[in-house]
Amino acid sequence: MLRALRDVNVPKFLKDDLPLFENIIQDLFPGISKPVINYGNLEVQIVKSCAVLKVQPEKPFVEKIIQLYDTTTVRHGLMLVGPTGGGKTANYRVLAHAQTALKG
Repeated sequence: MLRALRDVNVPKFLKDDLPLFENIIQDLFPGISKPVINYGNLEVQIVKSCAVLKVQPEKPFVEKIIQLYDTTTVRHGLMLVGPTGGGKTANYRVLAHAQTALKG
């Protein structure tokens, strides 16, 4: 349940709102630590896909790609919003390339 709450909500929040969300989660689930998720070959392939598509696999960018992946697993539709040049197109293209390379 904790993972589902994070997967659905974290991508929607601004960076400044994340600490508030984390505090609310800690109040709702005292003593439970943040789950560590193993994405297997997906993370490795994301870095490789970044090289192929000529974008830098900086940690915040890779985290946003993982958030997009998590969102697509729990939602039927979504929108990527943000400023011009913020990496929205590169984000979904890298994820698509990585998943295609992994055949699924």
